[in-house]
Amino acid sequence: MTTQYYFISDLHIGGDEHLRQCDFEAELIEFLRRLARETGETELIVPGDVFGLWELTEVDGPEKLAYLAEQFPALFEQFRVTGERIRITFIPGNHDYELACYPEFVEFLAEYNVDLRPELHLERTVGDDTIWIEHGMQQDSNNQMPDFGNPHANPLGFFVNRHITSTAGRLSGRGRYNWLKDIQSVAPMEEIPRWIFSKYFYREMSPLLRYAVVPFLLLFNLSVLYTLVLVATQLGVVRVSVLDDILFRFGVVGDVVRTIIAVNVAIIVLLTVISIPLYFFVQDARRTAERFGLLQESETGAPRPYLNAANDVFTADPSVAVFLYGHTHRASLTEVDGRYVVNTGTWLKQLTRVDPPLTLLPSVYYPAYRLSYFRIFPEDGRTVIEYDEVSKEGTPELTLLERVFTVGRQSRQEIPRRTVVDRSTGSYPTDSPISERG
Repeated sequence: MTTQYYFISDLHIGGDEHLRQCDFEAELIEFLRRLARETGETELIVPGDVFGLWELTEVDGPEKLAYLAEQFPALFEQFRVTGERIRITFIPGNHDYELACYPEFVEFLAEYNVDLRPELHLERTVGDDTIWIEHGMQQDSNNQMPDFGNPHANPLGFFVNRHITSTAGRLSGRGRYNWLKDIQSVAPMEEIPRWIFSKYFYREMSPLLRYAVVPFLLLFNLSVLYTLVLVATQLGVVRVSVLDDILFRFGVVGDVVRTIIAVNVAIIVLLTVISIPLYFFVQDARRTAERFGLLQESETGAPRPYLNAANDVFTADPSVAVFLYGHTHRASLTEVDGRYVVNTGTWLKQLTRVDPPLTLLPSVYYPAYRLSYFRIFPEDGRTVIEYDEVSKEGTPELTLLERVFTVGRQSRQEIPRRTVVDRSTGSYPTDSPISERG
């Protein structure tokens, strides 16, 4: 009998203190209940990072899953119930790498009808096609497992999470808003400093100071233009005083704006003086970050390392029609010469950077959920990839300023609802992309 496969990944359930919170627990339980009602052969495969074991420092080794089962009894019970009806399979990711290191985890999850496969990848067949399934950490230089199965052989990413992410979970409650726990939702990693500065400005900064600074930042670009006009006037290139004439008509308000522009002009002159040595410093720092693999280019679809890995798999095994992975937290579907590279995304909150237009105000990180899942199954001799999402509304976490600067400016990559893979005649989407949700 043919089998349909469901895929979700990167749930990151568990962690220290504030990281214990699972915002989508109710939605995940309902999703599992729905799968339990499926007819026919069905398998749910979670390719890694089901649990946030790296972020859980209060217990060690084989005790971690028992600890999580106590924290999330309803979820584990639903695993048991759903696992009686369909097959549930986990493989380790980097954040729950310990699943590959202790046989006790296999036995523990079996009690909840979950088949834990401590392997780097799985393969499943759909008709004549093969699905290659992996977490994706081996394509990430910061998270490659140097000796898979050895609990003492951890990559750089382990130490970053151990000392930064877990600490964020413990300290998050000290902020004016419990925002620091969302550090897991910031991707790629080089965005973290900019995100922290953004949250400081919009959340932690004294309101009096913030609203005193806002006019200067709002008018900074206008001040740059005004400075250029002043320089051109001094050089005799132009002779205009339109802005002064306009501001004069607004009386006191015009005087305030003129003062703000004058202060900005002084700052611009200072920045111009230091910009040359600063440029060389920034370029050198960027080259250093690139050597350590800390900078990533923003890409749509699958990033280059995953496309390269998929091409290697496609070349080695012509039956592989789908290369499926997670890890990067960005759901996508990319065609490669009639075959597909699929990223399963994440169920964590996702923060998308939105730059306020024409100002120097800090970027806003817009929160939203994309509880994505893929279904792959055979139909009329061909492999079908379906994409859908579990609906979940984001929480109102933005300040007034952040809401103003993100109105109508959120975007994300769209994914077709249904794609048919037919390598004999090419492959093509057969339905429109899924509609945007907030």
